[in-house]
Amino acid sequence: MTDRTSADRSENAGAADAYRVLARKYRPTTFTQLIGQDALVRTLTNAITSGRLAQGYMLTGVRGVGKTTTARLIARALNCVGADGKGGPTPAPCGVCVHCTAIAEDRHVDVLEMDAASRTGIDDIRELLEGVRYRPTSARYKIYIVDEVHMLSEKAFNALLKTLEEPPEHVKFIFATTEIRKVPVTVLSRCQRFDLRRIESKDLQTLFAEISKREGASVDEGALALIARAADGSARDGLSLLDQSISQASGGKVTEGAVRDMLGLADRALVFDLLDAVMRGDVKTALHQLAAQYAAGASPVVVLQDLLELVHWLTRMKVAPDGATDPALAETERTRGLVMAEKLGMGVLSRSWQMLLKGLSEARAAPMPLQAVEMVLVRMAYAADLPTPADTIKSLEGGAAPVPRPTVSPAPSNGGGGARAVARALPETAMAPPQSLAQPVAQVLPQAAPQALVAPQTFADVVELFNEKREPIIATHLKRNVHLVRFETGLIEFNPEKNVPKDMSGQVGKLLTQWTGQRWVVSVVNAAGQPTLHEQELEHAKADPLVKSILDAFPGATIESIRRADEK
Repeated sequence: MTDRTSADRSENAGAADAYRVLARKYRPTTFTQLIGQDALVRTLTNAITSGRLAQGYMLTGVRGVGKTTTARLIARALNCVGADGKGGPTPAPCGVCVHCTAIAEDRHVDVLEMDAASRTGIDDIRELLEGVRYRPTSARYKIYIVDEVHMLSEKAFNALLKTLEEPPEHVKFIFATTEIRKVPVTVLSRCQRFDLRRIESKDLQTLFAEISKREGASVDEGALALIARAADGSARDGLSLLDQSISQASGGKVTEGAVRDMLGLADRALVFDLLDAVMRGDVKTALHQLAAQYAAGASPVVVLQDLLELVHWLTRMKVAPDGATDPALAETERTRGLVMAEKLGMGVLSRSWQMLLKGLSEARAAPMPLQAVEMVLVRMAYAADLPTPADTIKSLEGGAAPVPRPTVSPAPSNGGGGARAVARALPETAMAPPQSLAQPVAQVLPQAAPQALVAPQTFADVVELFNEKREPIIATHLKRNVHLVRFETGLIEFNPEKNVPKDMSGQVGKLLTQWTGQRWVVSVVNAAGQPTLHEQELEHAKADPLVKSILDAFPGATIESIRRADEK
């Protein structure tokens, strides 16, 4: 898998190098050993073979996918002279010539590496560029490798631009970054960009299995799958986890359970059991299972992430069942997952995803994550039996209260709330419907389809109707800020003032049509119109002899509001 010549040579250098971590020990030494980067390897191989070498390369990707390793491989490929010392640039460096050896041991004077995270200023770049005009000491090309290039300051980038655009023929620049968006486009346009992909879990698992074999360690296949999943596409992260798991085993076998304990993960079957209990509304069981996983060392936030991942996977199985035939899936996911995906509705899964996503952010910010996760599970259990919007609309159209879907059975009496359950996947037990949810639904929803009212005969009747229907904002605008131009039954034309919402005419027409059972057309016109109803009331009040005498007695007094005598 890996050429260990350079590694063995370093190990013999001294006692301090007696042991090398796996991430360094098994670092690729040829392009063919880069896993999951077929497009990059093919492009670089063709470019080097044909002599079409760019002056700058930009390598981007997540941590641990091989950006710096690829940069060093490019340096070796460009400077390799072969075992006989007469070779040229090659996509397959010999690994034994003086240049390959020096670059592999990080001691080549013409291959300069710079960490932009610690050297970000313009002075650092100037120091680096001072040597550009000098030819290489011994190699074919002088190569500058700048890691985390996005950390450079704006002035440093500007100082680099001219040299990067027209460097001497003997100079090559190779940049690596995890934040490609922070690199100025002026720099990107001067480089050939290569995006290193996340490494697939199955490829990582194969790599870890081979390295474990070489190290003489016995690692379960399930443990390797967990490490590959936790690596999240990063070979370096995965090798660090593998190194840690082998060290914990102390010469023994690395089991799946040991890796779960090391990573703080919950058993996959326990995640299914927990989601199953939540969907059945069995809050008591769900909280007990969460407490057991927490006592076993599982992080509450990680448990919530596992539930989120499971809900996402069930949703995918719902829309694409063929994914269950993937041989990489565990037996638990293949059997129990398919049953749950078939029985749980898409509305329930979508709602569960949203609640878990919201709960995850709450748990991360909470001072006590365990309590936050418990509250998330309680909310999910009590919300699982709520009818979906589609069910509610259908029930309102039919004039009856919505009922749970047939694929969901009622919650057990000790669950503390109603919840959807996987029908036929659970044992048939005596269950009682949640009274706390069923009663309010039965009382409120039948009232949601009111009988049609008598159409208002005047504009004042319209305002009064909006007050009766508890729409005070619209009623206030109609009374104080609207000048009526034309009124007929089913037709209203008015000229609104500037503070009236632009969509109020549509709201008024929609609500009147809904309340009266007949179509109302409400439109805005550009005409003077009548005084507002409020202005009319004020004029009528001022004409009253008693009010007139009071206003005359108190100059400057105004009428603020008008109420009927029976109002309090």
